[in-house]
This record gives sequence, C-alpha cells and structure tokens, in this order.
Amino acid sequence: MADFCTAAYTLAWTRQLDRDPGFADAAPLRAVAALHVGALFHGNIGAEDRLDFTAIGSGVNLVARLEALAKRVDRPLEMSAAFAALTDAALEPLGQHRLHGVALPIDAFACAAE
Repeated sequence: MADFCTAAYTLAWTRQLDRDPGFADAAPLRAVAALHVGALFHGNIGAEDRLDFTAIGSGVNLVARLEALAKRVDRPLEMSAAFAALTDAALEPLGQHRLHGVALPIDAFACAAE
C-alpha cells in the first residue's frame, strides 16, 4: 500500500481517540491532508528585512481548496485526479466537485477502506 494511504489511515485512527472515554477532556483531534501534482512558484517573498517563504500558483490554490473539501466531507486524505493517476494504490472516487477559485470541476479521490 502506498505510504500516503498509510498516513491517511493514521489520520483516521487519531479521530478514534476522540471517541475514547480516556480522552474525554482532551481537545478533539482534527487533521486532514490533500495531495495534488502541479506547477507552482516558491521562494522568499517580501522585503530584505522581512522575507516569507511561500508557494503560489494554481496548483497551490487547488490543493488548498481540496484540503477544505476534505474537512467538509470528513475524509482524512483526499487527492486530485492528477495525483491519483500517478499511484497504483486502491482509491475510492469521491465524484466531481466545484472548488472556489478553480475554473473547472475536479475529480476527487480518497484511499479505499482497508
């Protein structure tokens, strides 16, 4: 199984801790991740006395919106069709979704249940 799917199952396992009575007083654990393959620009941006390392580009926007979708549909890990095409892991199609700031609907995928 692909390492990223193992990571997804680990994220899902942390959610099980929320249901454990031993963790009743702890803040809920919520973590999601999104994967995409695309072009971006990265580097230090700003003034000489205040530089921020950042990444910009349409691929960065897409993965950020995909991550927000993962939160809304309560999936620990989602990926774009571009990323899904590069793996032989068992995937579950999540259908097409319109994402804010992304011109065309995208096909989203998640790791198939074990």
